[in-house]
Amino acid sequence: MTPAARLSAAIELIDTIDAQRVPAAKALKEWGTAHRYAGSGDRAAISGLIWDVLRRRASSAWLMDADTPRARVLGMLKLERKLDVEAISALCDGGRFAPEPLTEAERSALTSRTLDGAPPHIAGDYPEWLDAHLATVFGEDRVAEATAMASRAPLDLRVNTLKAKREKVLASLSHLGATPTPWSPIGLRIELGADARNPGVHAEEDFIKGAVEVQDEGSQLAAMFTAAKPGEQVIDLCAGAGGKTLALAAMMQGKGRLIATDSDKRQLAPIYERLSRAGVHNAEVRPPKGDTDPLADIKSSADLVLIDAPCTGTGTWRRNPDAKWRMRPGALEVRLKDQAEVLDRASRLIKPGGRIAYVTCSVLPSENGEQIRAFVARHPEFSIQPLNETASVLWDRAEDFEKAALQSPEGWLMTPRRTGTDGFFVSVLKKA
Repeated sequence: MTPAARLSAAIELIDTIDAQRVPAAKALKEWGTAHRYAGSGDRAAISGLIWDVLRRRASSAWLMDADTPRARVLGMLKLERKLDVEAISALCDGGRFAPEPLTEAERSALTSRTLDGAPPHIAGDYPEWLDAHLATVFGEDRVAEATAMASRAPLDLRVNTLKAKREKVLASLSHLGATPTPWSPIGLRIELGADARNPGVHAEEDFIKGAVEVQDEGSQLAAMFTAAKPGEQVIDLCAGAGGKTLALAAMMQGKGRLIATDSDKRQLAPIYERLSRAGVHNAEVRPPKGDTDPLADIKSSADLVLIDAPCTGTGTWRRNPDAKWRMRPGALEVRLKDQAEVLDRASRLIKPGGRIAYVTCSVLPSENGEQIRAFVARHPEFSIQPLNETASVLWDRAEDFEKAALQSPEGWLMTPRRTGTDGFFVSVLKKA
């Protein structure tokens, strides 16, 4: 397919996503099935265009003064791909499979309109109802923070220290352009271009043998901040597919008791194979069974409970840009209730001197600091661990991290703009 034909396909797909209200990933998969002639390079390029349009949906429409699939694609080409009007015009020449030529209004918009004067939610590309939430945490920086949250994310890997050292894996994955992550001492990063194909990490020998796992650097740091130690009793209360469970197991060096559970047993399905591949032998998976509590035998005995809390996922917009446009206020209210319940549940599992590590992939204050303040008010036997103690696990990078991340009395907030990671909030609570 020519670049112009790929652009036409992107416009068509955006129209489908709008009309049918389907997730972008589903629309792309169905389009690929229906257009077998499109090669992997074509599909990757079209996917890149779609994700970039979703990242810049509001600002692109503002720039073009029109909220149509075509207008959003054209606006994105200027804002995200940095193409000038002549380059865009060359793609839209009306030829076979190419978009229709630019109208005078489109050419004028691409030439003269800017985001100057656009409201914050337009310039930052997020739903208007979230503006007050983002203003609370970021203030006048919310457009810059949201713009970074709309950027393309790299592919981050965590080296499994049960099986390998970073230096060795770094050398064996050099053909993928892997480099060390700036904060995590066990992380690798692969930068991805706009039209980049999937680098196929899952087919690499290091992945197959369990030496690496895909995990954002922010998620790696969140696990490290728990300070899980060999010999402890550790519970991953919202384990899901097991990303942080695997990180905890490596920190524990295979010593101690690690229990992984989740309220939804379907979320736990991938964890068994992942634990086996990673060489983890001290982990026990406890899926829920009916109304029976899978942790009924544990009462005030855990050294550490990790809560990878159910949340809105606002911190992961780089990886799932269409999710922010489908998010509704009601979803936030449900998540806040779920978070309070899981925090209260964790409090009953912790022994005196033990700790809860509360983590969200959200930047919203109601899910983060406000949730922690409410919990401590309900459970005065818990206190918030000082931030410098939490960051000390970064050794020589701790001081730099303290300058980069956003600090609050309740914990750390990592963001794409500040730390180059997904958005993660971490708070560690200690029981008296």
